[in-house]
Amino acid sequence: VQLQACGGGSVQAGGSARLSCTASAIFSQYHMGWFRQAPGKDREFVGALTWREANTDYDDSVRGRFTISRDNAKNTMYLQMNSLRPEDTAVYYCAAEDYGLEYWGQGTQVTVSS
Repeated sequence: VQLQACGGGSVQAGGSARLSCTASAIFSQYHMGWFRQAPGKDREFVGALTWREANTDYDDSVRGRFTISRDNAKNTMYLQMNSLRPEDTAVYYCAAEDYGLEYWGQGTQVTVSS
């Protein structure tokens, strides 16, 4: 399974951006997720989605500002990011997990300027 993330860029604080993650194949049992890694920091969890039920979960730092959704027909997961803050600056990665097997996208940079 290959994951392709895109949609990153530069945005001012308070602005919005949407990332997308398109998979070469999706199976209903997949758990999908977004992670991010800021310079000098460890990769951290942002949010997750169960593909079958579309249940979502978020880290406290983004809850209420970020929304994960999916488009079944396009095998694509989205991360809508609103009210962006400079501390949201990071490389964002999408990932899929299937019974212990993990697949990762290549990452896309999001830079939020104050």
